[in-house]
Amino acid sequence: MMKISDFQTKDVINIVDGKRLGQISDLELDLRQGRIEAIVVPSYSRFMGLFGGRSDLIIPWNNIVKIGSDVVLVKMEEVKAVEQDKDMDRMDRLDRTDRRSY
Repeated sequence: MMKISDFQTKDVINIVDGKRLGQISDLELDLRQGRIEAIVVPSYSRFMGLFGGRSDLIIPWNNIVKIGSDVVLVKMEEVKAVEQDKDMDRMDRLDRTDRRSY
């Protein structure tokens, strides 16, 4: 069994091009099914990094090839970054759907 903190110390490597994508910062969970849907790796673009802009790489669980003692190997043909603002908008929508009025 693994803890979330164990994941956060591992480097994520794309086996397609050998690039280090970063370290896992978060997990996306499907609470209804009780499983991990994706891992989240923070990505800082060079231009946006100057202004504190951040985007996240969302890597679906089925793209994980191997979890080793210090690395997670993933197969990502095309790496796309999801802007944090878009992710926050999605979370706000989810929060609103869970709210109940009394």
